[in-house]
Amino acid sequence: MEEKKQKTLGESLNRFGRVSRKSNRLITCFLGLITLLSVIPFFLVVIISFTDSETIQKTGYRFIPDKWSLEAYRLIFEDGAVFKSFGTTLFVTIAGTIIGVFLMSTFAYTLSRKNYAYRGFLSKYSIVPMLFSGGIIGNYIVIVNILGLRNSIWSLILPLCMSTFSIMILRTFYQMSVPEALIESAYMDGASEWTIYFKIILPLSLPGLATIALFLTLGYWNDWFSALLYIDSNKIVPLQYLLMKMETNIEFIANNAGKMGMTASNSLPTETIKMAVVVLSTAPILIAYPFFQKYFIGGLTVGAVKE
Repeated sequence: MEEKKQKTLGESLNRFGRVSRKSNRLITCFLGLITLLSVIPFFLVVIISFTDSETIQKTGYRFIPDKWSLEAYRLIFEDGAVFKSFGTTLFVTIAGTIIGVFLMSTFAYTLSRKNYAYRGFLSKYSIVPMLFSGGIIGNYIVIVNILGLRNSIWSLILPLCMSTFSIMILRTFYQMSVPEALIESAYMDGASEWTIYFKIILPLSLPGLATIALFLTLGYWNDWFSALLYIDSNKIVPLQYLLMKMETNIEFIANNAGKMGMTASNSLPTETIKMAVVVLSTAPILIAYPFFQKYFIGGLTVGAVKE
């Protein structure tokens, strides 16, 4: 009788969460529609970036334009400001991601150690910025007046390199994925904390680290607000900040007509240049995401659930 109850319970659990074939098709169609609604606008942006500017003025936006052109991309790569902004953003993203992953992973490892005396205090202390923000003025005073990082590349890196949410994900990931017995065995063999961290913790935590690295990469690549607050020099302008200025003030392109080798500002293909910059700013993320994808779901789900 007991075996029959267990069998019935097992069958009920197996059926739990399942959907019928008809429902599965409806869900698939719905998700496919959502995907199309997400992809089609970006596909149109790509097409506009390759469309001749005069064609856009005459016929507007079309999926199949009357005339194609690479003029926007030629002007972008000829303009040193745009190309330099691309390099600045690339450097900030790579450096910020590496620094952020290192700082948050080491801090999270410290919080995950049950034998650390100040573990409880630091856990509560790290949650405070998540609940109460210092505000823009406080951040500005710290970055500019105290640290003196105005018009410095570090003002684009340091404000985003730490996140309480990411630290908590990594801490929980360490606690659930790294066996305590393995760390104790390393202690018995005479391994130091740094040896345990680099030789044991990091190799076993790739899904969690890749998830945090993806969050940091997206945050740094899409950040323009830090440049708005801390950067006045034209030598350090992130690509997203440059794109924001292009979108809010079309005259930015016209005023730089001389740098682009144009004789008349009204001859600039401003619409196609804006779309081309969007494509170029999005392309690196589209290229990088597949490398993180296999770790992303596992790292997020394991790290977000506390045992």
